[in-house]
Amino acid sequence: MGQTDMTSSDHWAGPAIETAGLVKTFGDNRAVDGVDLRIEAGTVYGLLGPNGAGKTTTVRMLATLLRPDGGEAHVFGHDVVREADRVRSRVSLTGQYASVDEDLTGTENLVLLARLTGHSKKASYNRAAQLLEAFGLSEAAGRQVKNYSGGMRRRIDIAASILNTPDLLFLDEPTTGLDPRSRNQVWEIIRAVVAQGTTVLLTTQYLDEADQLASRIAVIDKGKVIAEGTKGDLKASVGAGAVHVRLRDAHQRPEAERLLRQALDADVQLEPDPVALTARVGNGSSNGSGAAEKASRALAELAHAGITVDNFALGQPSLDEVFLALTGSTEHVHPKSQTQTQTKEATA
Repeated sequence: MGQTDMTSSDHWAGPAIETAGLVKTFGDNRAVDGVDLRIEAGTVYGLLGPNGAGKTTTVRMLATLLRPDGGEAHVFGHDVVREADRVRSRVSLTGQYASVDEDLTGTENLVLLARLTGHSKKASYNRAAQLLEAFGLSEAAGRQVKNYSGGMRRRIDIAASILNTPDLLFLDEPTTGLDPRSRNQVWEIIRAVVAQGTTVLLTTQYLDEADQLASRIAVIDKGKVIAEGTKGDLKASVGAGAVHVRLRDAHQRPEAERLLRQALDADVQLEPDPVALTARVGNGSSNGSGAAEKASRALAELAHAGITVDNFALGQPSLDEVFLALTGSTEHVHPKSQTQTQTKEATA
């Protein structure tokens, strides 16, 4: 979906997106079941959830591709049903699959789309060259898109979405199936787009992607928003930190497990690595000092018992732990290692 330039009458001081009780049904399936969202302009907002949670259906309603069956949705103050053309003039959508013509080259795709959105021939070629350079595709500009790698296809697809800089960019699982390097490249593109003032609504199954990019996140499951807030809000809602211990001697793990269980007053998980243990510990206070104090006492207990610790870390819960706590399942959601907020290394 392309967009035309915003006129002065379209300036809007409120949220980029606001929904109330948004509903979409397909037969007996209530795919979106009363979703309330408020997304501020100029931010990345993450919709996080498993396959079938209702993320794509929500995006398609906001982008005017599906008509809601209930509730209301506004994009920059425009009703997505009654003012669909006004909404379309300010948004772009990159879906889960490349929408460019695979038989055309990278340049030909971008020039065609630029011409269709009103650019002159010269301006179209200039804009295409600018985007191909910015997205690291200049060397592949003359190749057919069907010969691009998966990461290159995603980049050309996003480039096509911002030929005319949109006020709001919907990115529906933009990195699914990409290798880590390509994912990082797409992340950098998203950050650059937001730095220019565009609002991004990102749907993803990747917990680390939401953690890296989104300033606020809504966790959606079975068509409902089950949690919403900043990354810190969601992690704090679990009410626990995670203590990670790595021993020098695997033979000392049984005794370390006993001491940690006693010192932390928490269950201790034995990791597949024979020298590693993990425990979740309650914060005990809003600033997490209770967890830190317990962790320090646990480390002292291990040292007093003569157990050599190579690494000892206290971190926030990961988003996959948040999702597990909220839904009881991490099925179809792709986790990533957690961000550590405090690390202590101890050696004998």
